[in-house]
Amino acid sequence: MNGVGSDGSAAHAAYELRFRSLFHEGRALAFPCDAHGEVRLAALSAKARENFRRARCGTGRDYAMPSVEPLAAG
Repeated sequence: MNGVGSDGSAAHAAYELRFRSLFHEGRALAFPCDAHGEVRLAALSAKARENFRRARCGTGRDYAMPSVEPLAAG
């Protein structure tokens, strides 16, 4: 067994999709995702879904292209 549930939950917990702000260094919006950057919208809160859509629509205008980053262990 590889430690990933049938729904891929462990894989989603190991990465985040990060949208860095183009205007406020150090600010970003980040969302749990899999190694390919796929975010499970149904697992997000309503506010997180709103922020995700805002980040996607603002890519290139308010946010940089997103990057998939491993979460720090611990």
